[in-house]
Parts: sequence; C-alpha cells; structure tokens
Amino acid sequence: MEKCPSSSRTDRKTIEKNRRNQMKALFSKLNSLVPHQRSREASLPDQLDDAVNYIKKLQTNLEKLREKKDRLMGIEKSSHCNAGFGRSGGAITEGLNSSPLVEIHEMGSALGVLMITGLDHQFMFNESIRVIQEEGADIVNASFSVVKDTIFHTIHSKVRESAAAGSVAARISERLKKFVNDQDGAF
Repeated sequence: MEKCPSSSRTDRKTIEKNRRNQMKALFSKLNSLVPHQRSREASLPDQLDDAVNYIKKLQTNLEKLREKKDRLMGIEKSSHCNAGFGRSGGAITEGLNSSPLVEIHEMGSALGVLMITGLDHQFMFNESIRVIQEEGADIVNASFSVVKDTIFHTIHSKVRESAAAGSVAARISERLKKFVNDQDGAF
C-alpha cells in the first residue's frame, strides 16, 4: 500500500501552517507582555529584541532590589532601636551571640523593654516578661522577631497605679541586666 504523495504533502502543509499559527500566537502573547516604546508596529525580530532587552532590564532591576533588601535588612538590625523607642543606634548586633543588649525606656507610666539577643538566648523573652510582671508592671504588648541569627524582643508595659514608675523601671532594668550578665557568663 503506497501513500498518495499529494496527501502527505497536504499533511505537511497543514502541520506547518499550524506550527506557524502557534508561533504567531506565542509571539503575540510575548509582545503583549512587553511595554512598547516604539510608536509604529515593529517587525518580529524587533519585537524579539525588545522582549530580550526588557527581560534583561527586569533581571537587573531584580538584582538591584535584592541587594537593596539585603542592605536594608542589615540596617534594620542596627536601627531597630530607633524605630521602636527613638533613642539608641549604631551597629548593635555585632557579637550578639556572646552578649545580649537590654534597654529599658521609661515614658511616663509606660515602659519599653528592648532586648536584642542571639539564638542561644531565646529563653530570655519569657524570663523578661516574668520579671516585668513581678516588679509591678502589666504587659500591654510583647513580641519578638527573628532576623537571621538575631532575635529582637520588644515588650511594652504599663506600671500599675500603685507603683512608682521610676522605681519600677529602675528595678526592672537592674534585674534584667543582672539576669543577662549571669546568663552571659553561663555560655
């Protein structure tokens, strides 16, 4: 049984026509995704060049944004105190695995406790809350965030009406710093 040559030729033409239509649809879809800067209709090679240039530009922008994010994450570590309490700054996260940072900020009857520790001091969050409550302050808000190998503990509290705010802040500060120093020697 021999196939008719005209039948096979027709099949190949149909297959080729379908392939060209599919390619045309794909080029059209690609072209619709690329912002156009040309005022007139561009040729197919020009459209492909535009798409390639646009993709390269997106890759460059993505890399710049990643670098900016990394840079800001580093800045975020060192300026987190400024964002929360508006006082201290500087590169405070260096060497945190060996010595945590504890700051107590008094604002009237409100107390802000900021601790920056390494992962090896993560239990300090619970202990700090216990100390604050024992010394006569009620916890309003407590949270922690982990960024790489650093933990930022933030505790907002309000001194009970029966206690003097200044003496409570001093006692909390003294106890937390003593606790940190005692724990620091344990590691």
